[in-house]
Amino acid sequence: MTVITELKEQIKTAMPDLDMVIGWERGFDPLHATPLFMRKAQDVERLELGPLAVHNTATYLTGFKGKKVGLVVKGCDSRAVIQLLQEGLIDRENVVIFGFPCQGVVDMVKVQKHLGNTGLVREVQIQDSSLKVKVNGEERDLALKDVLADKCARCRYPNAMLYDHFAGQPIEPHASEDKYQDVEELESLSLEERFQHWEREMHRCIRCYACRNACPMCVCRDHCVAQSRQPQWLTQEDSVREKWMFQVIHAMHLAGRCVECGECQRACPMDIPIMALKRKLNREARELFNYEAGVDPNETAPLLSFKVEEENINERGW
Repeated sequence: MTVITELKEQIKTAMPDLDMVIGWERGFDPLHATPLFMRKAQDVERLELGPLAVHNTATYLTGFKGKKVGLVVKGCDSRAVIQLLQEGLIDRENVVIFGFPCQGVVDMVKVQKHLGNTGLVREVQIQDSSLKVKVNGEERDLALKDVLADKCARCRYPNAMLYDHFAGQPIEPHASEDKYQDVEELESLSLEERFQHWEREMHRCIRCYACRNACPMCVCRDHCVAQSRQPQWLTQEDSVREKWMFQVIHAMHLAGRCVECGECQRACPMDIPIMALKRKLNREARELFNYEAGVDPNETAPLLSFKVEEENINERGW
């Protein structure tokens, strides 16, 4: 029995007790998937898995309080569920989790670099190690390893970490450790070079807030600093200063909370590498507090607790 067949059976069995189940289906073309909200048994037949099922389904959970929701999750999606549970933002009894092993997801930016105009894609076949694409009448064969998201290459949690039902067999992690090489590369630049790097990137920002909207941990909703006028943190001025201010606040609000699902960067229409800001703060949280977001549902996030003395922080200097 294939993973998706097993998963569909599990969902259909559980569906009578649920208001809906969230997964993925084919999107507007064969190269894109889109979130699927299953409310009837026939909806389940549209469910799709694989490297195109990118969206973090946990993003929708806080919008369905009071509902009993099923959720199909990859490893990074399940980490977001765990983090939401740690922070008391969702009720465990109202969430039924359908987990499966993930072999990695496609980065559309990389696909576009290989194909050019992906709007002309007419057919996609996914095999074990390749993505066969028919674009503009021409068949192209892309190696999956060349178009997988960077987060997948360093992923140590490919299997759902919290679940009520699991389809398939767990797989080995794609990496043994995360050395934060991307953060190291940025930090190897001089302060002036780093400033110029982020100034260039923030200049391209169009303030659409897709990064915020796609993030499963951005739960402020109508109280976001981008919209608040009492107090007013940001103006609507189209300047690098205001854009940069938002991204720094956004990153700081995710310090020790980001599960590195990469949805912020994937959703950005300008392809700004904003994951680097979150990963920098995650590395600091790991070094200071020996903590990694969304790994242990029974753990308390360091910024939600208080200790008079932190083991790795010497505030007094003695």
